[in-house]
Amino acid sequence: MKKMIRNIAIIAHVDHGKTTLLDQLLQQSGTFQQHEEKIDRIMDSNELEKERGITILSKHTSIKWKNYHINIIDTPGHADFGGEVERVLSMVDSVLLVVDAFEGPMPQTRYVTKKSFLYNIKPIIIINKMDRPTIRPDWVINQIFDLFIDLSANDEQLDFPVIYTSALLGHSGDHPDKIHNNMIPLLDAIIKYTPAPKTSSKNFFQMQLSQLDFNNYFGMIGIGKIQQGTLKINQIVSVLRNNKKVYTGKINNILKFYGLKQKNIKIAFSGDIVAITGLNNIQISDTICDPEFLCPLPNLKIDKPTVNMLFCVNQSPFCGTEGKYITSRHILERLKKETIRNISLNVQETKNSNIFSVSGRGELHLSILLEQLRRENFELEVSRPKVIFKKKNNILTEPFEIVLLDIEKKHQGQLIQKLGELRGEIQSIITNEYNRIQIECILSSRSLIGFRSEFMNITSGGGTFFSSISHYDAVQKNQFGQRKNGVLISKKTGTAVSFSIHNLQNRGKMFIGPGEKVYEGQIIGIHNRSNDLTVNCLIGKKLTNMRASGTDEAINLVTPIKITLEYALNFVNDDELIEVTPNAIRLRKIYLKESDRKKFKN
Repeated sequence: MKKMIRNIAIIAHVDHGKTTLLDQLLQQSGTFQQHEEKIDRIMDSNELEKERGITILSKHTSIKWKNYHINIIDTPGHADFGGEVERVLSMVDSVLLVVDAFEGPMPQTRYVTKKSFLYNIKPIIIINKMDRPTIRPDWVINQIFDLFIDLSANDEQLDFPVIYTSALLGHSGDHPDKIHNNMIPLLDAIIKYTPAPKTSSKNFFQMQLSQLDFNNYFGMIGIGKIQQGTLKINQIVSVLRNNKKVYTGKINNILKFYGLKQKNIKIAFSGDIVAITGLNNIQISDTICDPEFLCPLPNLKIDKPTVNMLFCVNQSPFCGTEGKYITSRHILERLKKETIRNISLNVQETKNSNIFSVSGRGELHLSILLEQLRRENFELEVSRPKVIFKKKNNILTEPFEIVLLDIEKKHQGQLIQKLGELRGEIQSIITNEYNRIQIECILSSRSLIGFRSEFMNITSGGGTFFSSISHYDAVQKNQFGQRKNGVLISKKTGTAVSFSIHNLQNRGKMFIGPGEKVYEGQIIGIHNRSNDLTVNCLIGKKLTNMRASGTDEAINLVTPIKITLEYALNFVNDDELIEVTPNAIRLRKIYLKESDRKKFKN
């Protein structure tokens, strides 16, 4: 029974076909009955995941193949959600590393592979998108081999098996010229190359929680792999945290993953990945074990946050008009609840009871949290993101990221000039046959705040931008990130008028359209010059009782810039805030009155 289990995780860079590949494994292994509807990107169950086309949360599923029970964990491909990857790797014995057949390994591939090597896991390489006309699998394999050497892989890890697939078509094979129209070669490779879970000769029960879930029926649910022994319903267990016993409780239910469902089972064995209920005060990394043998497992290794933001109670004039939850109590409760599952997140209270310090793994990590809060009817204001400095051997250090930029050749000069301004260290420049260039460079996380939106402007929206944390190094002396352009600030509270907006268009680009409500101190546009300008967007055209031919000019309004959360986080300066509500994202100055801004500036 124990030997018929295989535990694997799927890791990949963003958009290399990981979730589509998992769809095919679920469908071709017979997981779905004939009456069950087949859905694309099954594992992207979260609403935000479906909208953005990325995996945010690690999710469990399983398939049956040749009497083997294969537990599969779908992991995020973005480094900002690395905490999701780190904690699940402790449960698996092999990883499927999915790599694009043309692009090869990318920054996030490096990141997740490095994490898997820390657990001494041997990968199975999947060269995906073999159906495309432009593929170079031999080159990709050489790049993967070079990457593994850079990551200090051992001989066993360097001797990796390779499977070639087209996840879109559901084809796979063990040679690029012999690809079958099914996933059988891949399924057989998983059985052949994934070792059986390691089991201990000791009989007492022991497991570690790697994930938490919650529902109204079961309450708190702990998910993890049984390291040794067996677990039965109604079994009495002890919860250990930081080498100390927290309490003793009873297991009410044992749930095992079958496809997309969780089924109740009466007994689970060593090597099984299961969900347990009945224990309320539990946290990720807790050891659940036999009360007579209190042996704690080492805590899971999770990288510390790199970016910090202030989450504040909304104090704008529009406070309470759009959201339901607006008080500091509501916001703090929700943030504390988030830290239970999202262990890469750190929330601290400040001296001001209306302001909370929130730290995460990157801008995307925090913007996803803000988007979730919006959809749950929260209203709040947030500050500009700031990187977290660390002291190492009495030297102040800051995080640096490895960045991969894919651009058209015509934008090369302007972009390289910008990288020079940001003190970027260019590692390589590669030109491909499509007149596009890939630039790999090292940049400080501090210089990247605000760079993403500027990068899209430089490349006219045609560039792609990937980054992941590389290392910490001495702080650069240069000041980065403050916007060069000033902003247009509303002078009064009221409703914006077409006539005023038309006249202001000569001053810069607008964030608002006619009929929108604005308040004093709200940022309504980008100024063409470097200084801030307070303007009145509420004045209508003066009417007289005289008529004259040709005096009326047609009002042509340019479409305003749509403010997204990512845009706002990259745009704001230190003296500005982002107002986040269910209906809108607004930018504002910290001091709304012009007199206050002048006073505190001086």
